[in-house]
Amino acid sequence: MTESKRSKTQDTALSGSERRSLIRFLVIYLTSTFVLFALASWIFYHATERNIYQQQMHTLQLEAKHLMGQLRRLHQSDAATLIYPKTPASHSAIFDIDKRYIFGDFSVPPGLDTPSPEGSLKFQVKVEPYYLGAAYLMVQRPFNDAPLCALRRSILLYMIVGGILFAVLGYFLGRLFIAPMRESVEQMNRFIEDTTHELNTPISTILTNIEMIEALEKGQDVRQELGRIAIASRTLSRIYDDLSFLSLKHPYHREVVEVDMGALVMERMDYFSMMVEAKHLKIERSIADSIRVQIDPNDAMRLVDNLLSNAIKYNRTGGILRVTLTATHLIVADTGVGIPAEKIGTIHERFRRANTSEGGFGIGLNIVHQVVEHYGFGFAITSQIDQGTEVTVELGRRDEKPRELFTIGTTVSHTSTRAQKTWKELGNDKQKYCEK
Repeated sequence: MTESKRSKTQDTALSGSERRSLIRFLVIYLTSTFVLFALASWIFYHATERNIYQQQMHTLQLEAKHLMGQLRRLHQSDAATLIYPKTPASHSAIFDIDKRYIFGDFSVPPGLDTPSPEGSLKFQVKVEPYYLGAAYLMVQRPFNDAPLCALRRSILLYMIVGGILFAVLGYFLGRLFIAPMRESVEQMNRFIEDTTHELNTPISTILTNIEMIEALEKGQDVRQELGRIAIASRTLSRIYDDLSFLSLKHPYHREVVEVDMGALVMERMDYFSMMVEAKHLKIERSIADSIRVQIDPNDAMRLVDNLLSNAIKYNRTGGILRVTLTATHLIVADTGVGIPAEKIGTIHERFRRANTSEGGFGIGLNIVHQVVEHYGFGFAITSQIDQGTEVTVELGRRDEKPRELFTIGTTVSHTSTRAQKTWKELGNDKQKYCEK
């Protein structure tokens, strides 16, 4: 339990470079978000401010219109004493044709053309006809900024809440963006470790056996040492071929010809014979004659080599290696550790490995998958833990895209509809094909 917790902590902990990348992303993300949010808030605030100003000016105009009506009634009145109309929220005054102050309810008589005090709204209109000798009416009231204060508080609150939400969202987005980089770095680290291990083993074998040959007396049998050197050399050659195939970024020339798959499978099994003997594997094969496939010879060799290599490498010592070639299928099976069901769907991806019990780069099935995808072959994997794995390649172009299949007990991945139908038709015949 402690180890699992520790591994989870290590998975979630950020390295120095990842932390710096996340901080840079958050700074850029939050700064740009704040600028955009502030710009939108500024535009909204000034638009609302204009709207409030226009509403209050409209109210002032209505008050001026109401005062004009009252002045007209006073002008028509015969009363000895005339009472100047007042409004509780504003002040007003009347002026003659020369813009001289006549009367009003201001404490200090204002000038008609003087600017309104700060924080006030002013509206003036001509009086036609002249009521009580007045040619102009001026109405003035304080600007009510309470709605703007409430708006500023709301914008500030929204910016704080939005900033927190965007910061949390940015953090998780940053972690999400960093994940592929972390996975790539981890894959590269694993690849380097696997490369050093894979190269070190055959090189050490070659050097050790050369030293043993040098130490032996002249005339002694050195076939065993030479056999080990041959195995190690072939391992190095296969590693080089696989890495060269994967490292080519440009389309390379393929010469598609008619290849005798039966002869090729027998030739490659002979190539791996020393590795088979080293692991004491029992071979069960059923190779049909005259099976010809349109394929580039190098691709055919890569296909067969990687299937055989995986079956030998992940087989148990003293296990069984079954190779079956029919007119429609190439089947390679082992009795090794097997592949967990949850990894079957992704086992063909580059650097994916079902387990680390044996060396390897996790590129064998990726190469097989590339070859079958290029030629449109069917491709299926069935596996059970501690019982073995069986890989089936349907030799022949298929009509449908590959799709994921999962069945109880075994898992089948990346096979075409035609391959599924043929697989079901084989039924118990698979056992017949695998008999010695």
